[in-house]
Amino acid sequence: MMRKLRTIEMHRLTVEEFKEAEKLPLVVVLDDVRSLYNVGSVFRSCDAFRISAIYLCGITACPPHAEIHKTALGAEESIAWRYFATAEEAVRNLQTKGFFVYSIEQAEGSTKLHHLTLERRQKYAVVLGNEVKGVHQSVVDLSDGCLEIPQWGTKHSLNVSVAAGMVVWEFAKQLLQPLQP
Repeated sequence: MMRKLRTIEMHRLTVEEFKEAEKLPLVVVLDDVRSLYNVGSVFRSCDAFRISAIYLCGITACPPHAEIHKTALGAEESIAWRYFATAEEAVRNLQTKGFFVYSIEQAEGSTKLHHLTLERRQKYAVVLGNEVKGVHQSVVDLSDGCLEIPQWGTKHSLNVSVAAGMVVWEFAKQLLQPLQP
């Protein structure tokens, strides 16, 4: 028989310990994400995998905000974040710091997520786009590559927060092997 763990048994980091802990060398960029609940969900998933930062761009709302907090459950306090007027500005900023930037988009020549191979010494960023229009083409043009999540159903897209969780998990799986609990 299995017993659910109590919160105290999970040995979670405090916000202060989280801020000092080693991070996944990954920045998540949100390009005009309109739903504050999606923004909060991305914060929560990014906290779970201890990413470096979230860059909020364009119309994407910034903390503090009640709707972000409702789904982030406090992760907006642990994850470092920064606002940029445009995702293009964020991508350029990251590239000058040596980040390899992927747009998460269905595009010609994209790499399927299950074919992704990451280099442990490289820093990465992923750009996730608006719930209706996706990542702006101008951002795709600036990106170093595109990642695509394969889909076999009738829909052509996933919710942005679901996509973020899937992509961040793949980066964590490949880059955090020595840090796993």
